[in-house]
Amino acid sequence: MSVTKYSEGRLASVLLAPIVSEKATQVAEKHNQVLFKVLRDATKPEIKAAVELMFKVEVESVSVVNVKGKTKRFGGRPGRRDHVKKAYVALKAGQELNFSGEAA
Repeated sequence: MSVTKYSEGRLASVLLAPIVSEKATQVAEKHNQVLFKVLRDATKPEIKAAVELMFKVEVESVSVVNVKGKTKRFGGRPGRRDHVKKAYVALKAGQELNFSGEAA
């Protein structure tokens, strides 16, 4: 089903960064999922296509979570962190994502 209907430039900009945290590590071990910080206007099919293109793996499903930015204080003044969209990308059985060998 991975028909290239998105421009490669757009797909290259969809994934902002992998999320590396304790929770992300637990999810990876338990459910074979990888977490990414993605553009706020990215769609699930776009995210799937981007991961398959960038990492040459097969994606089973994509779940997204919109996280509201926390209100914080910066030097006594109230401010707010940016809103973030996280993508939980489930890989097909036997598939593995290797961040160290991205340049391949």
